[in-house]
Amino acid sequence: MSRALGPYGFAGGTAVVTGAAGGIGRALARDLARRGSSLVLLDRDAANLRALAAELRARHPGLGVDARVVDLSDGAATTRTAEAVRAEHERITLLVNNAGVALGGEFRQVSAEEFCWLLEVNLVATARVTSALLPALLASPGSHVVNTSSLFGLLAPAGQVAYAASKFGVRGFSEALRAELAPAGVGVTCVHPGGVATAIARDARLGSGVDPERGRAEQREFQALLTTPPEVAAAAVLEGVRRRRARVLIGAETHVADLVARLLPGSHQGLVAAVGRLAVRRGRALRRARGRPAR
Repeated sequence: MSRALGPYGFAGGTAVVTGAAGGIGRALARDLARRGSSLVLLDRDAANLRALAAELRARHPGLGVDARVVDLSDGAATTRTAEAVRAEHERITLLVNNAGVALGGEFRQVSAEEFCWLLEVNLVATARVTSALLPALLASPGSHVVNTSSLFGLLAPAGQVAYAASKFGVRGFSEALRAELAPAGVGVTCVHPGGVATAIARDARLGSGVDPERGRAEQREFQALLTTPPEVAAAAVLEGVRRRRARVLIGAETHVADLVARLLPGSHQGLVAAVGRLAVRRGRALRRARGRPAR
């Protein structure tokens, strides 16, 4: 029988956040610190991670801030780091699997190695970290897990086979994990962000079969569509945690995608493609408005 979970209390807890050095992860770390949570921050970007940790220690001297550099594409390093975190933080109240990467190109333009690299970061690392920290979460009654999926965990457009596969995987992982952990009094939230202004599009890898010039132009167009401030996204995520929501949809476009997927489960691809073309035009218009060339 599931335990009824009341609102999540942030003050006095310890939160682990992956992908903490930038974007939504950095905004989450700052917001969690304001709410009184001690932090364990994981990211591969050593310089920005250490700068964030120094900032938070200065602003919140009463909180613990543990920053650890790890590349989540390295499975052994991920497991080793997560187990070290568990050994040093026996009671963890919140885990936010936020880290994610993108890979440009159609399936035929992406190698098996590139495909697996993305899955390792977006999906397998989420499972690795959760598995390693689960004993600490279970030792903290009322703890919570957040897994970051995507708008592309609701709809799967052409050109996003690897990314959509990983984010649908995160969604399925979250739903099954929620059912398993409910009897133990541990909540699980799956987050579906839409166009949040992070560097994920700008920093995306291109498949080895993608024309570099065209691929980078498409990345710039997609980046222009990412307009929701990370702070807004982070606040929505933490409100979802506080209220123990099963899902958090961020952005009007994500709510629309969710509705389309429900109403047209087997025939929405044409609509998605049309909306994508409109989005590209909007991105070009935004670039022109900002004084940048619309390539």
